[in-house]
Amino acid sequence: MSTTRVVITGLGIVSPLGRGAPATLQALREGRSGVRLITSFDTSELTCRMGGEVPAEALADAPRGQDRFTRLALLAAADATSQANYGALGLAPERVGSLIGTGLGGCETLDSSYRRIYKDGSTRVPPATIAWSMYNAASSAIATAHQARGLSYSVVSACASSAHAIGLAYQAILSGQADAMLTGGADAPLTFGIIRAWESMRVLAVNNEHPQEACRPFSADRRGLVLAEGAAVFVLESFENARRRGQPILGEIVGFGATSDAGHVTDPSAGGAARAIAMAISRVGANAIEYINAHGTATQANDVTETAAIRKVFGDRAGEIPVSSTKSMHGHAMGASGAIEIAASLLALNEGFIPPTINLRTPDPACNLDYVPNVARAGHAAVFLSNSFGFGGMNAVVAIRTAVAANLLPTQPDIEPQIQTDIIRIHGGGI
Repeated sequence: MSTTRVVITGLGIVSPLGRGAPATLQALREGRSGVRLITSFDTSELTCRMGGEVPAEALADAPRGQDRFTRLALLAAADATSQANYGALGLAPERVGSLIGTGLGGCETLDSSYRRIYKDGSTRVPPATIAWSMYNAASSAIATAHQARGLSYSVVSACASSAHAIGLAYQAILSGQADAMLTGGADAPLTFGIIRAWESMRVLAVNNEHPQEACRPFSADRRGLVLAEGAAVFVLESFENARRRGQPILGEIVGFGATSDAGHVTDPSAGGAARAIAMAISRVGANAIEYINAHGTATQANDVTETAAIRKVFGDRAGEIPVSSTKSMHGHAMGASGAIEIAASLLALNEGFIPPTINLRTPDPACNLDYVPNVARAGHAAVFLSNSFGFGGMNAVVAIRTAVAANLLPTQPDIEPQIQTDIIRIHGGGI
C-alpha cells in the first residue's frame, strides 16, 4: 500500500451561491437558495424558466472567449491556485496535471451554433465552435493557464464526472503518475436546448413563481431536480510537498470508490451505489464517517435509492450520520456537482457547521435518515463522504478528512505518527 498522502491545498468555487469561500459559506450557513429566474437568455418559450444561475457579479473577472463552462472553470482554478500559493509549488511542470470532469461540455457554444444554422438559416458558425465545445476545453484551458504539462485529460460520466475526476487525480498522485493535480469539474447547462431536453424527461421541478423553494431533496412533496451551472477546482499535492513548503492544508482525500450499475440507463441501483460507498470507506472504516453530502437530486428515484444504499452500508448506524443535499441550495450542476459539493462540505465543516437540506418540510417515510432539515447545524466531522451518481449507472464516492478535525482521528497503521501531528501543525487550526 502506498504511504503517499494526498492533501488539498487550494479550493476555488463558482456556483449559484456566488464566487469564493465567503459567499458560499454565508449561503450555506443561512440555508439560502441560489436558484432564481434565468436572465442570461430568453426563456419565454420554455416551461421551466428557473435554475441555478451563477450571479452576474461572480463573473466579473471571467476571461473573454471560450464556452461558459470553461470560463467558470478558469475562475475556480484561479482562486484555487492563488490559495495554494501555486507559484511556490516547487514541482516540475511535467509532474503537474489537469483533470476536469464535465457532463455536457461546451453546450452553450453548440446551442448557439445550432440555433444559427437551424433557426436563423445561417450557413456559417464561428471558427472556434469545435475548440470551445469540446469536452476537454476546460482541462486544456486550465493546463495552459497554469502550465500544467503532465497528466491531463477530461472525465465524462454524467453527474458523476467531477467526482470521478477528483478520484482519478487522487489515484494519479498515489501511483506516482503526478506530483500535483488541478482537478474538479465544470458545467453550464442552462441553455434553451438543454432545458427543453430535460423538460421532455419530466424530471425537472418547475416553480417559476417561487424558484428558491423548487428543489426539495428527500421531501415527500419533491417534484424533481433543478438544473444549475458552476465549477469547483482543487489543488491536490502530496502531504510531503505541502509540509516541505509550509503550505496550509484544507483537507485530505482518504478514499475513492467507483462502480457501474450495469443496469437501467436512468433508473439508479442501490446496490451499485452501496458498492461505491463501501470502496470509498475501505481504508478508514465505516465508523470514521461523520457526515455525508448526498447526491440528493430531489427526484423520486434517486432519493429513495440513495437512502437505501446508505442504510445498506452503514446498517443501524446510518440513522446517526448527518446527511444533507446542498443541491437544495445550489441546484444540480450536472458533471460539476460532485466538485461543488465537496468544496461546500469542506468549507462548512472546517468552519464548524453542517450544511442543511433546505425545503424539507414534509418527511418522506421512505427517506428515513437525518437529513439536517432546513437549518445548518453546529458540528464537525472528522471524515465525510460525497456521493455522486450519474445516468448510465455511473457511481463515484470520495472520502475526505477535514483539516480542522484531523486531531480526532487515530493514526492509520500505514502513516507515520509524526505526519499525523504535522497536518494539524501546518493547518494551524483554521481555514
